[in-house]
Amino acid sequence: MDESTPPPPAAPAEPSPPPPPMTSGSPTDFLKGVVGKRVVVRLTSGVDYRGILSCLDGYMNIALEQTEEHVNGRVTNKYGDAFIRGNNDEK
Repeated sequence: MDESTPPPPAAPAEPSPPPPPMTSGSPTDFLKGVVGKRVVVRLTSGVDYRGILSCLDGYMNIALEQTEEHVNGRVTNKYGDAFIRGNNDEK
């Protein structure tokens, strides 16, 4: 190769993952999509429960695994599993 020959192109970089799709799915679809992921559940009292969403139902009963209870930003309790009773009455 002489000095006037350009170098070969570099190998293409690994493409970044695509952004999540922008959909107008229902809240139910969203919630189904976060099962198995870390979530924060904030009660009306202001207490947060952080853990892995195990399951939920139509009444918004929520089961979490590896749960931490947070009050005023501080961990106050740790639970292996937690069940948060929901109430989805439409009046």
